[in-house]
Amino acid sequence: MKILLIGYGKMGQTIAALAAERGHEIAGIVDLHASQLNISDFTPATADVAIEFTHPDSALANITACLRQGIPVVCGSTGWLHHFEEAKDLTKELNGSLFYASNYSVGVNLFFHFNEYMAAKMHQFGGYDVSVREIHHTQKIDQPSGTALTTAEGIIRHFPSKTSWRNEPAVADSELAILSERTGDAVGTHIVTYTSAVDLLELKHEAHSREGFALGALLAAEWLPGRKGVFGMKELLDL
Repeated sequence: MKILLIGYGKMGQTIAALAAERGHEIAGIVDLHASQLNISDFTPATADVAIEFTHPDSALANITACLRQGIPVVCGSTGWLHHFEEAKDLTKELNGSLFYASNYSVGVNLFFHFNEYMAAKMHQFGGYDVSVREIHHTQKIDQPSGTALTTAEGIIRHFPSKTSWRNEPAVADSELAILSERTGDAVGTHIVTYTSAVDLLELKHEAHSREGFALGALLAAEWLPGRKGVFGMKELLDL
């Protein structure tokens, strides 16, 4: 499979190395600092799929360019989801293929699945408050992380006493606190904590390396070509 890499930071470099191990070809690299190529230089004849990990400010433009070139695109950029409906509409208009996940780790997506189940059960039995904590490296731009937002949305859907989130300690009982930390080179840790007068329960995922994210993105890239529409990890993993 010929993969167009859009973004060649830490994730792009990890994806490139793992793609080679899996027998794929890097058709090209589009990156502000690493190449002079543009997405418009590629077509479905030269790239089977694109994998995009860049910046919140460039994600939508990159997705749009891929869709207009007829190249299926797997996007892992976060912090741009206020434009997600626009991307979905364009995918439908162009009969294109878009795969988006806030986190491509198989373990994290199982974490999302169990998070929603746990939220429903904890609310059913009552007496608990809930909060989310996320820890990432100091170079991560968006805050809270996309993974933390997906986690929070899953809680809010199933824990009706929480109706909104706040990226600091909650002020109102209806707010879900998301506490963000940026330290060192931390790959990514997410913790959901339920507390009551008598006990504490936690659901935690801690990434040890970026290879888990890279593998998930490559699994999505292998799965997407030939499919039309907007997809995510629930479809890929059949959750």
